[in-house]
Amino acid sequence: MACPLEQALAVMVTTFHKYSGKEGNKYKLSKAELKELLNKELPSFGSKQMDEGEFRRLVNDLDHDKDSEVDFKEFACFLACVAMGFNEFFKDAKQPRKK
Repeated sequence: MACPLEQALAVMVTTFHKYSGKEGNKYKLSKAELKELLNKELPSFGSKQMDEGEFRRLVNDLDHDKDSEVDFKEFACFLACVAMGFNEFFKDAKQPRKK
């Protein structure tokens, strides 16, 4: 059985490929595919949380090679940034004492 971190990495990869390639390149997310992924898998970053202008800025920031799509490397960088944000949010929270 895979360890939790291995499972998390597998979920990250399979989630990307669940949405990529529905239209166009099967190894990249179009803007519509990214929007669907965010709405369904990361609703705190979905269209209910940001307007169209904010979404365009997010895509522009993620799309390092400026091909109007988000490849896996760009997606992984996004998830790393989200994880760092979560870490900053929770690092000052009281940690339960280990016995």
